[in-house]
Amino acid sequence: MKKVRAHIFVSGQVQGVCFRIDTQQVARELGLTGWVKNLSNGKVEIIAEGEEEKVKQMVDWVKQGPPVAQVNNVDIEWQKYKGEFKSFHIL
Repeated sequence: MKKVRAHIFVSGQVQGVCFRIDTQQVARELGLTGWVKNLSNGKVEIIAEGEEEKVKQMVDWVKQGPPVAQVNNVDIEWQKYKGEFKSFHIL
């Protein structure tokens, strides 16, 4: 199966609402690698790598986020798979 990498920026009410920990849990359940972190501008940044269908499932989840989050916008840049991560972690 084809592997891909998604570089994602999520904006809205996405900090202080368990976005990072829930993203990590979903990524691990999907078998993805990469990371998630809060940015100083209030956005959340995510790098997710893995099987294309699983990364697309992650993108679909990110568009909703955790129950208390309010996602206003999701910017996705699809990139070439690099395979540089062993797990999915919070930075």
